[in-house]
Amino acid sequence: MSFKKLVKSFKYAISGIKSAIKSEQNMKIHILFMELVILMGIILNLSVFEWLIVLVCFMSVISSELFNTALEECVNLASPNINEKAKLAKDISAGAVLVTAIFSFLIGLIIFLPKIIIFVKGLML
Repeated sequence: MSFKKLVKSFKYAISGIKSAIKSEQNMKIHILFMELVILMGIILNLSVFEWLIVLVCFMSVISSELFNTALEECVNLASPNINEKAKLAKDISAGAVLVTAIFSFLIGLIIFLPKIIIFVKGLML
């Protein structure tokens, strides 16, 4: 693979990410929560290991949303009319994103809740 082709492939990938962020409401919500978690992580001074776990959660949710968006676009292209099988494929894909987001939220609670409790107790002293 030539360097020019490699650069083009990165441009296409970045274009796809930008398109998903612009067009998908849920992607915007995921990005907003990611920004809030980053801010809280800085405030609560996460350890390197905690940052690694949080980054894996970000990657999982954002990637699953990108896959979901791609699948929905393919289904819309292949089946522009209302179709139960198309609906099922889209619903299952959205369900995968929801599962990823819920587990990432639970992981976030495990990491952040003890730190938030300590932080609030420190403010009350």
